[in-house]
Amino acid sequence: MDNEDIQKERFQEWVEPIKKLFYAYGLKNLSMDDLSRSLGISKKTLYTYVKNKEDLIEKIFLYQESIVFKMGEKIYGASINAIEKLLRISQLVHDELKQINPMIQFEMKKYYPAIFETYVEKKRIQVFEGMKINMQQGIEEKLYRDDINIDVVATIYLNSFIELHNSDICKVLDVNFLKLFEVLFENHIRGISTPAGIAYFESRKNEILEYINTNKK
Repeated sequence: MDNEDIQKERFQEWVEPIKKLFYAYGLKNLSMDDLSRSLGISKKTLYTYVKNKEDLIEKIFLYQESIVFKMGEKIYGASINAIEKLLRISQLVHDELKQINPMIQFEMKKYYPAIFETYVEKKRIQVFEGMKINMQQGIEEKLYRDDINIDVVATIYLNSFIELHNSDICKVLDVNFLKLFEVLFENHIRGISTPAGIAYFESRKNEILEYINTNKK
């Protein structure tokens, strides 16, 4: 293992503790002195891994992105049909969006907009491309209709999913997010599926909804 790999491995050990501190106290309230002291290292040591606080935050977002990407790749490579894959990818995106709590999101937009906008755009593109692959798989499996406009359908589903996280619709309707997720997912599947796809969903509906609730975070 060369020096660069050693540095990368050591920095990865700090990512989760730093994230917890940011989530507990906010991005703005914590100084590099606070972070290094909490990690039990000197500020000088911390600065051998990052240039400044902004660089630290960017590296944490990039690290988180790489973890989720690997999880997504595992799902895409699994020997399961398109409907099952879409459910698991949707759940993965939900879990990731939920991790970015409102306080962190507000501070990112206000103090580090470039980092946040880049992260959100890369994530949107990543998920969008994955959904297109899912659509193509479903069409090949004859679970999805072959006359759907893949780009349009993927965009509508992705934007609807994100909007559920960014709006107050849960409070307005007095329901939790999982109930909205169930409705969104089922409506989406019924809208794009062939009779065979709908039959498959019906045969697995109870298990699918149980999966959603079992894997909630």
